[in-house]
Amino acid sequence: MLLFQIRSTSELIMDTAAADIATNRMLGWRMRVGAFVELTKPRIAIMLVLTSAAGFYLGTKGDFNFALFVNSMIGILILAFGVATLNQWIERSTDALMDRTKSRPLPSSRLTGVEALVFGLAQCTVAEIYLFFLVNPLTAGLGLVVIVGYVLLYTPLKTRTSASTAIGAIPGAMPPLMGWTAAANEVTLGAWALFVMLFLWQFPHFLAIAWMYKEQYAKAGILMLPVVEPAGKITARQIVLFAIMLVPASLAPFFLGFAGVVYLVGATILGCWFLLESIRAARAKTVEKARRLLLVSVLYLPLIFGLLVLDH
Repeated sequence: MLLFQIRSTSELIMDTAAADIATNRMLGWRMRVGAFVELTKPRIAIMLVLTSAAGFYLGTKGDFNFALFVNSMIGILILAFGVATLNQWIERSTDALMDRTKSRPLPSSRLTGVEALVFGLAQCTVAEIYLFFLVNPLTAGLGLVVIVGYVLLYTPLKTRTSASTAIGAIPGAMPPLMGWTAAANEVTLGAWALFVMLFLWQFPHFLAIAWMYKEQYAKAGILMLPVVEPAGKITARQIVLFAIMLVPASLAPFFLGFAGVVYLVGATILGCWFLLESIRAARAKTVEKARRLLLVSVLYLPLIFGLLVLDH
């Protein structure tokens, strides 16, 4: 009887251990999958795809091609995932030096650098092939500009010059342009208008982030403008200047004939709101006002593009 109880107890212990091992393996895989997803920065990628979707809709002539739309968004989404992954692979050492980024998959050692590199290269390759054959070569070519501009130029230059923000704004403004070319297979004034809007929007947005985290950027050796010029005068000037330029640029769709009066009024109100918050942030030069500007910039983008689609 005692022997039977000992066997039962040992079997129970073994079963429990086996169950724990299986659970840990499952949790391990879930954590790894979650880390790979985190590398792709899905929230940012989705926002970029939304601007691409707006560009596709606005660039469509005649009947809306739903199959082409879906293929375009899939290709652009995979491209955004790949670029974000390669960006984190390049910045893994500097990310480890900043509190806001040290918990990312590579600095926290949840994934290896080789895994991230292979994952990013695979995504970019698949995206380019997908766009070339299932959308059109022009859009695939613009995707290549994004890869070269963001991964090979902007990201390495962040530790060398504050001009990297302007360089990065070029590939950063490509999504609506790519959406337009995916539908129209050509670059027109309308496509360039969307590009310019997103290009100008990025400066107040990213300079607000740079002001909020300038100490961390300085610690990591990333030469954002507030790091190079701690007094903030040039930063404040650029925030206001680009916000001013964004107001007339955002009205271009109306004057080019692919948006109505409702958009004209709405874009004017949104542009003035964005400009007002930019002026407040520039005058205060505080983290609180910079955070407020960041929030307004995040709200501005979907509102302006949503209004553009609704009043097309």
